Order: sequence, then C-alpha cells, then structure tokens
Amino acid sequence: MLKEKYHPKDFEDKLYQEWEEKGYFKPNMDSTKESYCIMMPPPNVTGKLHMGHALDGTIQDILIRFKRMQGYNTLWLPGSDHASISTEMKVVQKLKEEGKTKQELGREKFLEEAWEWTRLYGGTIQEQQRKLGCSCDWDRRRFTLDKGLSDAVLEEFINLYNQGYIYKGTRMVNWCPNCHTAISDAEVEYQEETSCLWHLRYPIKGENQFIEVATTRPETMLGDTAVAVHPEDERYKDIVGKVCILPIVNREIPIIADEFVETEFGTGCVKITPAHDPNDYQAGVKHNLEFIEVFDSKCMMKDFMPEIKGMTASQARPIIVEKLKELGALVSIEDYTHNVGKCERCKTTIEPRISEQWFVKMKELAEPAIKAVRNDEIKFVPKRYEKTYFNWMENIQDWCISRQLWWGHPIPAYYCEQCGEIHVAKTAPKICEKCGSNQLQQDPDTLDTWFSSALWPFSTLGWPNKDAEDLKVFYPTNVLVTGYDIIFFWVARMVFSGLYAMKEKPFSDVLIHGIVRDSQGRKMSKTLGNGVDPIEVINEYGADALRFSVLSGTTMGNDIRYMPEKLEQASNFANKIWNAAKFITMNMVEEKEIINFHDQNYNAQINQHQANAFHIEDKWILNKLNKLVVEVTTNIENYDLGVALDKIYNFIWNEFCDWYIEMVKSRLYSENQEEKIRVCYVLDYVFGIAMKLLHPFMPFVTSQIYRNLVQYNDKELMVSKWPQSKKEFDYNEQEEIIEKIKNMIIEIRNIRSTKNIHPSKKSELIFVTTKYQNELKELEQILLKLGFGNKLTIQEDKTGISENAINIIKEDIELYMPLEGLIDIEEERKRLEGEKIKLEAEVARCEKMLSNPGFVKKAPQAKIEEEKEKLAKYKEMLNKVQESLKTKN
Repeated sequence: MLKEKYHPKDFEDKLYQEWEEKGYFKPNMDSTKESYCIMMPPPNVTGKLHMGHALDGTIQDILIRFKRMQGYNTLWLPGSDHASISTEMKVVQKLKEEGKTKQELGREKFLEEAWEWTRLYGGTIQEQQRKLGCSCDWDRRRFTLDKGLSDAVLEEFINLYNQGYIYKGTRMVNWCPNCHTAISDAEVEYQEETSCLWHLRYPIKGENQFIEVATTRPETMLGDTAVAVHPEDERYKDIVGKVCILPIVNREIPIIADEFVETEFGTGCVKITPAHDPNDYQAGVKHNLEFIEVFDSKCMMKDFMPEIKGMTASQARPIIVEKLKELGALVSIEDYTHNVGKCERCKTTIEPRISEQWFVKMKELAEPAIKAVRNDEIKFVPKRYEKTYFNWMENIQDWCISRQLWWGHPIPAYYCEQCGEIHVAKTAPKICEKCGSNQLQQDPDTLDTWFSSALWPFSTLGWPNKDAEDLKVFYPTNVLVTGYDIIFFWVARMVFSGLYAMKEKPFSDVLIHGIVRDSQGRKMSKTLGNGVDPIEVINEYGADALRFSVLSGTTMGNDIRYMPEKLEQASNFANKIWNAAKFITMNMVEEKEIINFHDQNYNAQINQHQANAFHIEDKWILNKLNKLVVEVTTNIENYDLGVALDKIYNFIWNEFCDWYIEMVKSRLYSENQEEKIRVCYVLDYVFGIAMKLLHPFMPFVTSQIYRNLVQYNDKELMVSKWPQSKKEFDYNEQEEIIEKIKNMIIEIRNIRSTKNIHPSKKSELIFVTTKYQNELKELEQILLKLGFGNKLTIQEDKTGISENAINIIKEDIELYMPLEGLIDIEEERKRLEGEKIKLEAEVARCEKMLSNPGFVKKAPQAKIEEEKEKLAKYKEMLNKVQESLKTKN
C-alpha cells in the first residue's frame, strides 16, 4: 500500500538494499543471452561524489537497467583509481599537519600511511554511488592497486619493454614544482595569463651592433646557448653564423637560423634555452647546442648570480631584469597575454626541464587506434568529438610514464650497482645477468596513474589470464561513458592498449557527455564556491529527482547547466506519478477481476484482444503508449536520453494524468462493474508500462509504485521485461479523433477563460459532422464533462444553429456553442477574424509552394500530394470561418 505522501527517504535505501541482496545487479551469465558490459570510469579512491559523477553514473545506470530489462547478460563493473598524485598530495598534507614529512617517514612507512588513508576514505564514493541508485555488481569491484590489476600492469610494461615500445631516456618533460614529479602532456592544462614581454639586446661580437630578442621568461636567459632567426627573414640574413655575447654571464653564443621561429613574434629573433623550453630543446638537439640548466632539481635558481641562488623563478625575475637594465641590455617591457601550462592536479605553473624518465613510443601504437575510429569500429557519440581524438593521436608525442612518487605501481626495473645493467622483470632478480653481482636496486619511481587506467576494460575482467570467464564473455565491452575532458587522458590510451594487448577494440561506442556547470554557465569549483553536493540534493529531494534534473532537456556532448528549478520540476513529477498511482490503486477492482477480464477478452491464438474490448478513449491512450514504447526504445538505443526522458514525462503528466484519467473518471465511478473493470485494466496496464519506460531514469519511485499495480505474471520491475509495441494496439484512427476532440476542448477552455465565463455556466455543444457521429455519441459523457456542456447534439448540417453561436472548426468536424447571454458577440467576431487571417496565410503558403516550378520538379510526389491535401483542407476550413463571420456581421 502506498503511503499518503511521497517521501523518497521512506523507501530508497530499503529498495537498494533489497535489490543488492537479491543479486539483481549481477550478470545472469546465461550463455544463450547476448552480453552487454559497461566499465565504470574509476573515480579517485579517496574522492567524493560531485555533480559530474552524478551525471556520469546516471547515464550508465540508465543504459544498464535498460539492457537488463531487455534480457541481456549485463555487467556494469565498478571500481576506483589509486590516483597517485592526488592521493600522495593528500597524505603529504596530512603528515604536514602532524608535523611530519614524507622524507622523514621513509618510503615503507609512507606507503603504510597511504594505505591507511585509502582504507579510511576509499569507500566513501561507493556508498554515495549506492545512494544515487547505481546498479553495478559491487562484488566485482576493482581497485587499480589490487593484485590482479597490478599483475596486469607488470605484464603490459614488460611486454611493451621487450618489444621496444618502452625505453628510458633523457628528454624534456613537464615538471611540476609543487608535486615534484614529471607529468605527461595530457596532464598539462593551459590557462591564459597576462604577463610581460621583455625586449633584450645582446651585443654581436666584434661589431658595434646588437641583436634584439623578446622573451616572456627573462630568468631563463642565463641558460641561453643561441639566438635564432627564421632562415627566410631578410632582416637578419647577414648576421646568421655570427656570435653574440650573453649579458650578465658574458657567454658567447651563436646566431642560428631555424624554421620554427615566428617572424611576427617580437622582433623575429628568439633566444634559445634548450634546457627550459620544448621548442628550444628541439632546436638544441638539431643544432648540437649546449644544454645549460638554470634551475636545480627543486626548481630553485642555480649559482649564476650570488644574489639569486636558491630563489624561485618569480623571486629571481625582478633582480635579473634590474641587472639587465643596469647593463643597458633591457630595451623595453610591454604587456603580453599568452597561454601558460599548468599542472592539471595542483594548478602550479609547469617547468619544462630535461630529465631522465621512462617513455612509451607512441607513433606506431597510435596508428591502429586511429584506424579503428576512422573505420567506425569505434564510434564517438556525438561524432564531432572524433576531431579531438584525431587531433591528439595524429600529433602524439612519446608518453612519459614515470613519476617521482611513492604511491603507485613501482616501475619493474632493477639496476645493477656494479655494471649499471637494467633488468626489467616481474620480480626482483637475485643476480645481475651481465656481471653476476647481487647488488641490485629497484627504480625508485612509480608509473603514471593513467598507465594502469589504460588497461581498465580488460585488466578488470581477468587479463592477463586469457581464459578468465569474464574476459571471454564481456570483452570487448559495449560503451564507454565519459566526459569530453579526458578523451586524450584516458579514452585514447584505452583504445591503443586494448588493440595492443587484446588485439581487439576495448569498446564499440564512446558516449561523451558535457560538464555540469552552475546556472550561470561557470565551471563548479571550490574557488567560486558554486559546487553542489549531490548527497545533499538526494537527502532533500531524493535520488530520482537528482537523476531527472541532470538529464531532462539535455543533449549528449553539450555542457549542462545545473538549475535548482529542475529539482522542483522533478520533485513535482515524482509527486504527480505518486498521486496517480494512489488514485489508481484506491479505485482498483479485485486483482482476479482484472485477470478474468484479460482472459475473457484476450485471444491467445491470434495474440490480441477482442475488437470490442476497449472504448475509443482507451484505444487512444493505448495507441499513444504504443508509439511511446517505440520512440523511447529508439531514443535510448541512440543515446538520446534527455529526449527519451522528456517524452515519458510529457506522456505521463499530460496524456495519461491530465487527459486519460479525467476522461475515464465517470466510468470508474459508475455503478457498471463491467465498465469499471475495463477502465481499471487499461489504467493498470498503461501506467505499468509507463513505469517500465521511466524505471531506468527514476528507478526508486517507479519500483515502489510498480509493486502496488496488478501487472500479473511479472517480476520485480528492475528485472521485468522491457515493453514492446503491440500491433493489436495500433489505433491510429481513434487517436486522430481524440486529438481533434482534445484540441476542441482546449479551445473551449481558452474561449471561456478569455471571456471570463464561470465554470458553473454550461452550454449546449452542437457538433456538425458526417464522419464522426458514432464516435461522438460514444464520447458524450467526456465531452459534456470536459467541454462544460449541459447537452450534446450531433447533426449533419447547421440547421437550427443560432447565428450567434461560437464555432470551432476542425477537419471533418465543427463545434457550435450557443452562448447567448454568456459572451460578447463582438469579441467572438474578432476571434474569427484572427482565425481567418491564420487560414489565409496557410492557403497562400500552400499555393505559393505548389506554384513553384522548382518545388514541383524536385520534391517527392508524396510531398506534393501532402501539400495539395493541406491546401484543400485549409480552403474548406477558411470557407467555414467566412460563413460564420457572415452571421456575426
């Protein structure tokens, strides 16, 4: 029995616990069923649910519930990521608050602290995902540092190393001074900053002239080893090959020509600091320049000038600029806006520096990954995001995978202290294969978090054990749901990793959603204080309302504005269906009577109900429902989830609650038990199917309601069968007449409203038609009730109708309402004049189109015939309006 009022707290947690205990989230492992698998993007293990997670989880849960109801062998596998940088930063901060440091503690003790932190906070987000209603198989959840996934990481690293894809080398990397580690190109985000452009001049050796350079980083000039100009820049052709003197340190450096120089930037001359700029690094390698680092390993200034030693770059900059000014080397300073690389985690400005790191050679691995998307083996939804993917993959650089961190997967490389030989192995070798020494030390670095995440679609299923049952059944997976901001972080790496390790794509579809922003379109952040806690929303409105609010009115790939009013809309909708369910159950006949009605009126041999089983309004709602089933199924399969939800919402709120229930109340309250049973049967059936369609979107309220409906021979809602359209419920003709009647009733209400006619004042309803006389007789009680009528008259012509009667004209049917004493005749004349103008415009539009030779020649014949039919219809309606106007003049 449903409670009087809708309170989601009364049942949401209980329902979820029951679903989990009954094993509904697990795959059925029925080999006769087609499998369907989604891998949950693993959130940071110590993270908390934010609105992005709520959106991501809701989308995945909709898809998995939909496929589960369709009978697939479904697996939604959850898990979490160890998040090396993020977690290590949090543990370091905790230690700092306790007066300890990472170095003082030592690696072993620090890792104990990190594991304790993970155990303490690691389950928070999973409990929050349960609150959201995520129906994933928690018994299969994985963690990127658990043994199985760690074994997979070792296997992948060693395979790539043995085949020459992983190497150790000294190259320029992105260094985060705050995290004290190298990071990959994908972990650098660029922000526009206002700074300065300093113009400096370097004297040319042996000549009384200078070369002027422009730089945004004057502090790195101490490491300059050349000045470069473009080879085709006529201004500087005569000085290429000469030598200039670097101010302050008086180092002689060459003037070189290189095509990477932009002639429009500054003066067209650029200083080359190979140790501190990616472009300069390439120029340094190409021209065999010296590499001079101005920062130490902690990004502090070296001893080029005593007064700046040990300073940060920002501290040293004004001192260096002042020194250049003293020497006459500072020409000018101008304001300048440019993009600055920031650490994706801590937002610190990145310092390009030369470092010895481990890398993955990417060019060859990227080629099959590019081809898989080009050939539509893997599809992006929306398709436009393929451009982001291709742009990254086609310009990919070698991936720096080593991190100077302790929390993470240790790099399985061991160095012989005697001869320097590198051994890569799953376990530490006892002796050096080259010299026999037993003095071996493991590489102190760990792997980039994204290295293990790249293996997620198959490592979680049991790889490298290729005989693992889950791997055989569920790989490749079906769809990856993620935001557009990690296409290159994660999606691209999963694709090439899956193709390399499994020789098969990791998933078929990549469903891209946008970012949840605040109501002003701003990104949610702690700085702005505009973040929304999903759990607080759930506690106030319920999980169903939150799920509705992040999807209704949205389109995949586009950013979503979080609108609090949508929560109110969602809550009102939940209340609406709750009250509808209460109305139905309170007026429901005995269950056995519903079953008997079905048995008596359903012909199992031809799989359909008897022709006289339903009234015209029943057939209308059944036809509407039939169409809805087809449309919603198609929408979900095409990932148009926001469209599907809005269609279900409109059907339940408008068609079912506001129209059908109102139409059948008189039958429901009548003394005719047979009619009551008939209505109850339709109410129960239509509302039950509507709950099935809505269930993936709002699982809690639909399940609670469904248990109180008859829907005999069916199981728990979430494991019941997804509805299919029924040919026997194709009642298009009945829908056509009811839609006309609805439109007429709406017009009646509008007319009465504009003319302030009190609801208690009724009028005669006179219908003129030769086509719908039987249907109107059947609908008499509905028409009188909803049309504020006191008498219904049906006739073939306008004989006896008052000239002052209001008329509403539709195709094949006219309605006249004698309203003497109720309205102003002049106002009615104005209304008809407005209707006449609209119809004249439609007639003119049709005539213009049909008189256009281009349209007649190119348009399909069916379209031409459709326009001709419209023209005839509008002309007929116009004639009737003109006739009515004559009676008002």
